[in-house]
Order: sequence, then structure tokens, then C-alpha cells
Amino acid sequence: MAALLLRHVGRHCLRAHLSPQLCIRNAVPLGTTAKEEMERFWNKNIGSNRPMSPHITIYSYETLGVLVGKKETAGNMELFPSWSLPMVMSICHRGTGIALSAGVSLFGLSALLVPGNFESHLELVKSLCLGPALIHTAKFALVFPLMYHTWNGIRHLEASKAPCIGDCITSPPVHHKRRMFLIRTLPENQL
Repeated sequence: MAALLLRHVGRHCLRAHLSPQLCIRNAVPLGTTAKEEMERFWNKNIGSNRPMSPHITIYSYETLGVLVGKKETAGNMELFPSWSLPMVMSICHRGTGIALSAGVSLFGLSALLVPGNFESHLELVKSLCLGPALIHTAKFALVFPLMYHTWNGIRHLEASKAPCIGDCITSPPVHHKRRMFLIRTLPENQL
């Protein structure tokens, strides 16, 4: 595909050098510029009062007692605001996606830059005589983001294809699916 694109661009540039009137004849005036499009986009967003990152502000603030705990205040300011389960899951999904991307990138760079091969690094880890608790904790830390991101993505795709009548974010069946997803994510990390 890239070769076809390169061939097309090369022929077009060659044609432009041989006969410039062909390029001028094929030129189509643009209706708007990129700057005008950008201004129209921002004016529309400002006019509709859309937030920049809606994943935090679009949800209702029902208390998630398991993750947040009781509310504590320092003066008039809440130290632990009430977050809803959808909000926490959305933020965690984005965080695990970033962590997985960074992890794969760092692993690839280290494979290129660090001397030695995989076997030598495995022998180094074995020679450290780490206890089983630390090894299982490290395995969990590596596998949990992958399982969480995968299952949450599948759950999100399933929710996206379902017809939404009323308030889908806070309906009891949707909350039940979220809880079942969280329960399903944990045992798979023990494999």
C-alpha cells in the first residue's frame, strides 16, 4: 500500500516538473481554511458549554464507599470527594491504557539497548532468590492492567452496542455488569 502511494506521489511530482499547467488545472479551491474550521469548532464547544475532558464531570456523584471511604474535611474543603463507580472505572481504564503503552514501549527499547539476551536476564532474576510472595506480587502487577483494560474494553463495547433508553450510566443492570466485571478481573490474574 505504501509503495502504491509513493509511486502515485512520485508520478504526480514528476508530472508537475514536466508540465506545471497540469497541476494548476487540477487544483481545487478550498471552501474553508484549517484556522476557520478550528475557530468554528471551538466556538461551537464554548457555546454548548462542553467540558474539555468529560469523563470526570458527566457522572452523578454517588458515593463509592469501597474505594473512597468516609468523607473527611479540612475546613470547608472535602479531602476525598464522592466518586461514582463509572467515573473511577473510566479513569482507571485510561490509566491502564497509558501504563500498558508505556510498558510495551519501554520493554521494546530495553530489548534494543540493554546488552545481553533474555536468558541472561532471566538467570539474573533467578540468582536474586526472590521469595514467592514478591514474585506473585510482581506477576499480579504486570497482568492486572492487561486484564482490567481488556475486560473493561469488552464491557464498554457491549454497553455501546446496546440500545440506551433513559439514563444508562446509573441503571441497576449497568451497575451489576460493572461489579461483575470487577469480580471477573481478579481471578484471571492468579493464573
